[in-house]
Amino acid sequence: MPAMDSEAFEQLVVEVVEGLPAPFAAYLDNVEIIIAPYPSRAQRRALGLKPWQTLYGMYDGVPYPARTSGMVVLPSTIIIFQTALVRDFPAPNALRAQVRRTVLHEIAHLFGISDERLHQLGAY
Repeated sequence: MPAMDSEAFEQLVVEVVEGLPAPFAAYLDNVEIIIAPYPSRAQRRALGLKPWQTLYGMYDGVPYPARTSGMVVLPSTIIIFQTALVRDFPAPNALRAQVRRTVLHEIAHLFGISDERLHQLGAY
């Protein structure tokens, strides 16, 4: 299968986000979803990733539980990394499923759910 171009991948992400259950959508008003080819060195360093580790998505922001009344909060960001997703999930249905899983994973971080807790819940 040929590599998916950025426009088609962006459309896939839009479809996944628009297809989320309504309760999630209400919390995404102040969240910017960005598509990047791959994480930057600074992002990988901030997460403590080794060169061989793969990253499909990243949440950057103040999770809802950490916000306090009167706190001025910049929009949160969810970044979806296209290159690794397209490489690791070449079949269209598998790619769509993993993009959805990645978006939901990053939304979990928006709600303050840690990777450790996601492991406990069987989300990995």
